Amino acid sequence: METPIADFLRKYDADRVTRFHMPGHKGKPFLGCEHLDITEVKGADALYEADGIIAQSETNAAAMFGSRRTCYSTEGSSQCIRAMLYLALTNRPAGTAPMIVAARNVHKAFVYAAALLDFEVVWLWPEESRSLCACPVSPESLEKTLALLPKPPAAVYLTSPDYLGGVAEIAALAEICHRHGTRLAVDNAHGAYLRFLTPSRHPLDLGADLCCDSAHKTLPVLTGGAYLHISEHAPAALAEHAKAALALFGSTSPSYLTMASLDLCNSYLAADYSARLSETAKRMEQVRDRLRASGWQVEDSDPLRLTLRAPASTTGTALADRLRKNGVECEYADGDFLVLMATPENDLSEFDRLLTALGENQIPYTPSVPLPLARGKCACSIREALFAPHETIPARQALGRICGAPTVSCPPAIPIAVSGEVITAEALSLFDQYGVETVDVLK
Repeated sequence: METPIADFLRKYDADRVTRFHMPGHKGKPFLGCEHLDITEVKGADALYEADGIIAQSETNAAAMFGSRRTCYSTEGSSQCIRAMLYLALTNRPAGTAPMIVAARNVHKAFVYAAALLDFEVVWLWPEESRSLCACPVSPESLEKTLALLPKPPAAVYLTSPDYLGGVAEIAALAEICHRHGTRLAVDNAHGAYLRFLTPSRHPLDLGADLCCDSAHKTLPVLTGGAYLHISEHAPAALAEHAKAALALFGSTSPSYLTMASLDLCNSYLAADYSARLSETAKRMEQVRDRLRASGWQVEDSDPLRLTLRAPASTTGTALADRLRKNGVECEYADGDFLVLMATPENDLSEFDRLLTALGENQIPYTPSVPLPLARGKCACSIREALFAPHETIPARQALGRICGAPTVSCPPAIPIAVSGEVITAEALSLFDQYGVETVDVLK
């Protein structure tokens, strides 16, 4: 597959052009990659007005993902989430309300988008959850929520896979959305690779209308590289306005290094990636089996993730420290879980090192206790709260106060309390569990 962006950068460097333009390093080495780092010189196209090499590369990506349109982001899925919500609201189906129904485990970028776009949110809460990261939404609960609304929302918004690797029933949930006259938007930041499984498990192929992928999380792309996808069955207007939506929230100085990595990724995906992915998924299943046999509790997750529940008297963070002492770094750890992510770029020796570092588990497991659901009463809109005067106070003193900025543990940047909500005793309990020491509240 052609790689027009990367080819242009290499030729520009090979031509030894004297650079009286940005960036300030002038192509001279500090990190070593500066010779390929340019700005929008003649022939380099422009990300938000793409009609040249960037447009060609994005067309290649759309073909790889089977979308009506795929657009690049160099600012991660955070930019794509905002653009996706803008598109859903400004091109909403007739008869729908300017409202988003969302599973509660949203990334804080969703909350900031709600402040900027000033839309109402109806939260989908799990019947039970063992982690802030997880918010399993059943088709029955979505059906009930939509049936009770006076009008359908502009969109239903889900995070799948979630940070622990939980995958929503996208096909069933999409069918319910469409039957109620609304659209499904999916934050698939952790699942760009799902398209290349056999069969595909990507949200676009399961019925989602809008989707964002963080390419850099699971594909060989530089940090910040992401995709905004518009489904083939979505209205043409969504595709037509996608670039304008991204430009509304993006920098006018996108990274050409990141775009080049997205461009090269097309060639990588078109080669033998699917076969290598299949091998890695099988290897991950073998790793899970060995860990189960060694006394560990392995959670269900997407194919490239390994999620271990911490046994009694220890924590996921303690397990992360144990790995670190053996030269292994995890993706995420909290009091309850340890999460690791693999790709075909992890070789056999690295899997062996991980298994050796974890070793045998002799500590028993006790039944997990569901988390309290911090359903705070909405005192004002998210926009009103984020634009009001704030103060920062100790979390233990926040009972009854109105949340200002969304209160998150980072990672995974999922709010415990959302802007405009009254902070409850359940929220205080979660602050303590996830190590949140201070809270931003309205004065």
